[in-house]
Amino acid sequence: MTTRRANGRSGPATRRLTPRLVAAAAEAACLLELRAEKPGNVWRGHERPGLRHRDLLASAQAIEPVFLRLARGRVGRLVLEAVRATRRHVTTNTNLGIVLLLAPLAKAALLRGPVDFRGRLRRVLEGLDVQDARDVYAAIRLARPGGLGRVGQEDVRRRPGRDLLAIMRLAAGRDAVAREYATGYEATFEVGAPALRRLRTEGLDIGPAIVETFLILLAASPDTLIARRRGRRAATAVSRAAAKALERGGTRTPEGRQAILHLDRKLVRSRPAMNPGATADLTTAALFVWLVESAATRPAGG
Repeated sequence: MTTRRANGRSGPATRRLTPRLVAAAAEAACLLELRAEKPGNVWRGHERPGLRHRDLLASAQAIEPVFLRLARGRVGRLVLEAVRATRRHVTTNTNLGIVLLLAPLAKAALLRGPVDFRGRLRRVLEGLDVQDARDVYAAIRLARPGGLGRVGQEDVRRRPGRDLLAIMRLAAGRDAVAREYATGYEATFEVGAPALRRLRTEGLDIGPAIVETFLILLAASPDTLIARRRGRRAATAVSRAAAKALERGGTRTPEGRQAILHLDRKLVRSRPAMNPGATADLTTAALFVWLVESAATRPAGG
C-alpha cells in the first residue's frame, strides 16, 4: 500500500501515531537499552556502584504514564513530571538525560503535518521558551546529576534568563544532550538511528544491534559524562577503544566480542569507574526514533 507524499512522490503508507504508541515507545526504548550488554553500563547481573538494574527498570516504567498524559504539551513540564515520577521510585539520578532527549522527540512524533520527523522536531525545539527552561532547571535540581559543576552563564542553580534552546546551545560544547538540542539531534538522526536501522536490516538481533549502535556513537564522539568526570583525554581513549572493537567485528566476531569485554572491564575497574552514560542516553534516543518510525510505517492492525 502506498500514499502520495507532500512532495508528490509515492512512499509507504503511514498511520497516525497516538500518545499511547509514543509513550509505549519511550518505555520500550529504555527497556531495550537496559537489556543490551553495553560496555561500562548496567544490565541484569552487571550493576555499578549506586546504580542498580532494578532502579533503571523502575525508572523506565515510571515515565510511561507521564508520556501518555503529557507528550502533547510543554516539553519542560514533561521533563519535570517524568523526573518527579522517577524520584518516587528511586533515590538517585537514573534517567534525566534520557527524559531530556525523549521529551522533544515525543512531542514531535505527535505533531501533524507533511514535514519529516526531524523537521517536526526542529519546530518543537524552536518553540521552546523560558518556562520550558524553568521546568527543566527544576528537573535537574531534583535529579541531582553527578559531575554537574558550575558555569558562568545560566547556571542551573539560578533562575534562567533565556529560552531552553538558547541555554542548550550555551552548553553544547560540554554536554551531549545539550549538543543534540543545539544541532537538531545530529547524533540521533545522522549516526545512531541510521546505524540501528542498518544493523537490523542486515539481520542482527536487537541486543547485539543496540550494542553496536552504542559503540558507533561512542566511537564517533567522546562521552561527555566521562569527559566531565575524568577529563577529555580519558574520554577520547574510550572512544578509540570502541572504534577498535568495531574494527575487529563488534558483536559478530570472537575478536570483536573479546574487545568489547576488555573495554567493559577497563571501564568498570577504573578508579573511579567510568560510565559512558551520555552515549547510553543517545542510544536510547536512537531506539525511540527507530521504534516510532517503525510504528508509523507499519500497516494499521499490523
